[in-house]
Amino acid sequence: MAALTATLGTIYNKPSPSFNKPKFVYNTKHRSSTIFARTSSNVTDEAASSSSSSTITQPKPFPGKPEADVVVIGSGLGGLCCAGLLARYGKDVIVLESHDQPGGAAHSFEIKDYKFDSGPSLFSGFQSRGLQANPLAQVLDALGESIPCVKYDSWMVYVPEGEFLSRIGPTEFFKDLETYAGPNAVLEWRKLLDAILPLSAAAMALPPLSIRGDLGVVSTAGVRYAYPLLKSFAKMGPQGVLGATKLLRPFSEIVDSLGLKDPFIRNWVDLLSFLLAGVKSDGVLSAEMIYMFAEWYKPGCSLEYPVGGTGALVEALVRGLEKFGGRISLRSHVENIVIENGRAIGVKLRSGQFVRAKKAVVSNASMWDTIKLLPKEAVPKSYEERIQNTKQCESFMHLHLGFDAKGIREDLGIHHIVVNDWNRGVDADQNVVLISVPSVLSPDLAPQGKHVLHAYTPGTEPFQLWEGLDRRSNEYKQLKAERSEVMWKAVERSLGPGFSRDKCEVKLVGTPLTHQRFLRRNRGTYGPAIEAGKDSFPGHPTPIPQLYCCGDSTFPGIGVPAVAASGAIVANSLVSVSQHSQLLDAVGI
Repeated sequence: MAALTATLGTIYNKPSPSFNKPKFVYNTKHRSSTIFARTSSNVTDEAASSSSSSTITQPKPFPGKPEADVVVIGSGLGGLCCAGLLARYGKDVIVLESHDQPGGAAHSFEIKDYKFDSGPSLFSGFQSRGLQANPLAQVLDALGESIPCVKYDSWMVYVPEGEFLSRIGPTEFFKDLETYAGPNAVLEWRKLLDAILPLSAAAMALPPLSIRGDLGVVSTAGVRYAYPLLKSFAKMGPQGVLGATKLLRPFSEIVDSLGLKDPFIRNWVDLLSFLLAGVKSDGVLSAEMIYMFAEWYKPGCSLEYPVGGTGALVEALVRGLEKFGGRISLRSHVENIVIENGRAIGVKLRSGQFVRAKKAVVSNASMWDTIKLLPKEAVPKSYEERIQNTKQCESFMHLHLGFDAKGIREDLGIHHIVVNDWNRGVDADQNVVLISVPSVLSPDLAPQGKHVLHAYTPGTEPFQLWEGLDRRSNEYKQLKAERSEVMWKAVERSLGPGFSRDKCEVKLVGTPLTHQRFLRRNRGTYGPAIEAGKDSFPGHPTPIPQLYCCGDSTFPGIGVPAVAASGAIVANSLVSVSQHSQLLDAVGI
């Protein structure tokens, strides 16, 4: 989130007037029993979803009055953070979600009492408070919600040099480097930490919750946090201040300026960059990497997994939204955004229902999916061209498994990272596999004595391999078997001889078409492949008055902290500076 400190000028927009008090509460506890998107096991996910789709009931009449001050399209983390804060500000807000589960890419689903994460599983900073807290933690704090977490400090790494338990923190990783990369790698890693950790004070001095998209940011961020910013610069000295000017440059420039040439260090930095933002170190903002390093390589740091999985995180955001009078409507597919006299005035659902937005429409869909919702004549040609010309990250392969823990080693960790070949690059397809076994830390996610597992290739699966395939065809099934094999092998390597794919009680293979279908992501993409120094993420206002965007297609970019910050920025921009300041006072930052 350090990128927030230096890009305020790119997100200015005129503030909107104050809103009325909320009038209606839609409590999710009163929803009918859940119809899950995937309902069978030991079959492909497409077969499961096909069988379940026929059982999903038609959408019920719209809950409550079909209007709100703000209509939010999509219940991803960015959309929920935006809606929750608007409700906290006392605004009438409703979230419209096409899926039967909230959460977007972070939603969870359940089969045979196995509860699966569908997206992110590597978290930190939930328990922190104050200026340097994770933006998502700041939003939850504002909503009066908290998430019980299990702390841990390591993950297993399988790389061409060998396999080792990688620990976060300032000292443990040096031991791994000494063993698997040699003394030169140790020296270079120490040189890197010595150079960038001092920058983290400046990078984290401005809390994301203080940012807004208009000139009011001078008050809520610039004036309010001028002292801690100046203090952090004073501590860094002239050399540190000079380094801070590189926060919005590619991280590779810092690595190059330090003369770091060790192959393992360069590869490791690329891997961390790619896992964080979907691009290698020559494309990721230095600010984002410095924020991550501060979270992972300072004394006393830890990783955190929410008890109950990512579903518990989504539930906390929904609780906060509803607590303050916000509404959420599932299975409410937005067909198009309605434009009248050049302004966004609401949305039309697939059911034909019109939902009026008295003050604003906020899209949590990707930039490519948002533009599809708009009348072509309402979109300025330059805006359309920029979106269509923005490069996309590739998509995913997913493997969800439920299996008996018998025979699996007792010291199994939650996370495993497999890199097959450094020479191909961490962004090459079929080369990097991430594995999460969250039931290791949160046993409630699986039946007693069982485990849940999610393996995936992180935004490296080419969509063109799948484009146009019939999901019911033999060609599609064969390609799924071929392209999922790299994940099966990574799982077998990580879990050891006690694991057998034939004994899994639940087997689900997801493809880019699955990603596109369930998450309604254009081409199943991970998000924009925007490289630092070459382009920047768009701001949140659009050329169409009263239409805003949040999520990973907007500043500050891809990742859980980033999308939470984007939602907060939009919410803050839609209220007065005094209301915004009062919230910061209430949260204590």
